[in-house]
Amino acid sequence: MFGTSGIRGPVGETITAELALRVGRALGVEADRVVVGRDPRESGEVLLDVLTASLRESGTDVIDLGLAATPTVARAVRWEGADAGAVVTASHNPPPDNGIKLWQPTTQAFDAPRQEELARRIDDGVTDLRPWDAIGDCERRDATSEHVQAILDAVDVADPPEVVLDLGNGAGGVSARALSALGCDFETLNAQPDGSFPGRLSEPTAEHCQSLASLAGESGVVGIAHDGDADRMRAATENGEFVSGDTLLAILAREAAQPGEKIAAPLNTSLAVDDYLAREDIAVERTRVGDVYVAERASDPDVVFGGEPSGAWIWPDVALCPDGPLAAAKLVELVAERPLSERVAEVERYPIQRDSVEVEEKAAVMERVREQVRPTYEDVTTLDGVRVDLGDGWFLVRASGTQPLIRITAEAREPARARVIFEEASGIVTDALP
Repeated sequence: MFGTSGIRGPVGETITAELALRVGRALGVEADRVVVGRDPRESGEVLLDVLTASLRESGTDVIDLGLAATPTVARAVRWEGADAGAVVTASHNPPPDNGIKLWQPTTQAFDAPRQEELARRIDDGVTDLRPWDAIGDCERRDATSEHVQAILDAVDVADPPEVVLDLGNGAGGVSARALSALGCDFETLNAQPDGSFPGRLSEPTAEHCQSLASLAGESGVVGIAHDGDADRMRAATENGEFVSGDTLLAILAREAAQPGEKIAAPLNTSLAVDDYLAREDIAVERTRVGDVYVAERASDPDVVFGGEPSGAWIWPDVALCPDGPLAAAKLVELVAERPLSERVAEVERYPIQRDSVEVEEKAAVMERVREQVRPTYEDVTTLDGVRVDLGDGWFLVRASGTQPLIRITAEAREPARARVIFEEASGIVTDALP
């Protein structure tokens, strides 16, 4: 039921009002007070209504933030003294999808044990429905001001730069309010919330953010982009270059960590991040792919930052949820001191190739991949999918946690070697297909 980022899938198939009802009832068994919210997808209105009703009929009081960024909901769990948070969102997925992501009072997403327990209650039909005079209350409110203030408390921007802010028709309006409060002059793109994402597709990739990069370059200012629920942040330099996720990870991690400290990043992170941070004696701890797993590692006291190349950034001393608006403000703080293009130029860029293969039976394909790889290679890690370290490069084959895809990633320090490794990994996947 749960993928790497909660429950997600096509509306009317995987994601239905019945599912929202069952999730709410199962969550209501353990929670007396829950914060809820949604991204701009039209289906979210129905799903949130059902989720709220099922919580209330379980005697759970609900704080409804309505249309809100996922990190706003996640952080409001702590501000409201609630037992859990629930966001109806499919994050960066396409418009036909939706989903539910759950949060703990620590601001960390539900970890594997809590997900498994909730799934067990759903499967077993465990509920705690209350009589007519014990139904939970519902309070509708806005937590944006609290989120803005929390962001202002976490950064110090002496000379606010100009910014182009692409909200991707999502729920990231809190970024606009925070940057305005910081004193930034900015221009917005795709600022009107619309769950059909008419301005661009929700995922903030280089392909989808070409207009942002062009405008940033023409204006000579930094560009910032969010996905549909604003838990991700990506950027473009003042020269119009869309910054790779690995490079941005290296830059943000370098500013967050001191020599001798550690940061957390997933298995598919570039070697360039390790090499760049090694210059400052900063170690990289590898995790499974998914912000849930990065957050779990970042919750350890010896880790000061966590990030994913996809655009999820975590400062554990502030919160354990990926917070796109906070990341936007952190980036503005850096740009105010030195241009982003100069920082980008300091990070090596190794050839890394990525592709996805659509499959119906992900588990069966991955099992056949493991059977091929284990007897063939010496340095094999199965922490998440199958990762093979070849010394001068590596490849990773893993099943997507949110889509019917097998993802292939390969990297080396030399272009020709990267191509060879990628073809090798692709051949393994091809041989494993039905």
